[in-house]
Amino acid sequence: MKLRLHPASAQTIRVVMILAFATLVASCGQDKKQGGAPPPPTVTVATPIKRAVSDFDEYVGRFVPVDSVEIRARVSGYLDSVHFKDGQMVKKGDLLFTIDKRPFQNALAQARAALTLAKSNLAYTKSDLERGQSLVTAKTITEQTFEQRSQAFRNAQASVSGAEAALRQAELDLEFTELRAPMDGRIGDRRVSPGNVVAGGTIPTTTLLATIVSTDPIHFEFTFDEASYLRYERLAKDGRDVASRNASVPIMLKLIDEDDFAHKGRMDFVNNVIDSATGTIRVRALFDNPNGVFTPGMFARVRVPASPPYEALLAPDAAIGSEQTRKYVLVVGPDNKVAERFVTLGQATPDHLRVIKSGLAPGDRFIVNGLMRARPGQKVNPQAEGDKPVAPAKPGAPSSASR
Repeated sequence: MKLRLHPASAQTIRVVMILAFATLVASCGQDKKQGGAPPPPTVTVATPIKRAVSDFDEYVGRFVPVDSVEIRARVSGYLDSVHFKDGQMVKKGDLLFTIDKRPFQNALAQARAALTLAKSNLAYTKSDLERGQSLVTAKTITEQTFEQRSQAFRNAQASVSGAEAALRQAELDLEFTELRAPMDGRIGDRRVSPGNVVAGGTIPTTTLLATIVSTDPIHFEFTFDEASYLRYERLAKDGRDVASRNASVPIMLKLIDEDDFAHKGRMDFVNNVIDSATGTIRVRALFDNPNGVFTPGMFARVRVPASPPYEALLAPDAAIGSEQTRKYVLVVGPDNKVAERFVTLGQATPDHLRVIKSGLAPGDRFIVNGLMRARPGQKVNPQAEGDKPVAPAKPGAPSSASR
């Protein structure tokens, strides 16, 4: 049986086939257009910044107090009272501890009585000697008797001197029952509670009651290695003093929770010997500490000048890439093609720039944004900050590296 299509159905099939063929042709043309070369990627470029900088060395050290005093008893007795709170700031002359005064008050009264007795005996022997002078002239008493009276007078004088010394010592002992702060600073915790016996006298047997450390200003101690010390000294001999013992060198410091070296101080001491065990030499700097944040024993990092100021090229850290152990920047040439340039880096600056010691020229344009879209040998569309197009650099044209 032979199937025949209705004329209207055959016409419909032809229309559908024509539309399908037209769609196929259009899609092929679109695919051909989409398969063309993509436009060059847009990147942001900049030129190096020229600035006067100095090289720095960084060291780790710790804070130490300018003054530190151990409060020890100078007389023995029962601790009567404590006049401070543990850890508080104290001023010079503040009363800290009191030892029971009653035995020392009694000793002072006895010393005063002994001095009165000695002075009375001195007055008697003096008048007796004066009478003896006239009697020995008249031959009423013998020379031996006169010498005995003279000796008694001299002994009375010595007794008065001894009694005066004993009185002064008794006054001192009574004064030592009150222990006062010898300087401004922060006191630690008390080591002895009231009611305990404290021992005075020589240091090995005295009782440690508390410790006071000064807080403002404060010292910071760290060490140079021997090679750095020699480099600083030779720079000083060449007239370029940066960190030798003869200069009050400004240095910068940052704490372990800080990002920038924001605290300024000055070196004030370099030791006179190098430690034979470590090959380092001790160095000290002085910092103001008005708010008391710097605490003795605290670790910090300091930055010490390692060279005189010099002109250097700087680039943002964001523009520097890494290839294993080498660092590079992507430079856009006059033809807008990207080239990889290996560089030698110096220290970082507080504004997140990096000193470029070699590998970059003042007029070079390097990519700061779009590093992931650019490849060496590829053409790019360079734009400066603010999305302003940058014209390709002409060979031999003067560069504007400084900004």
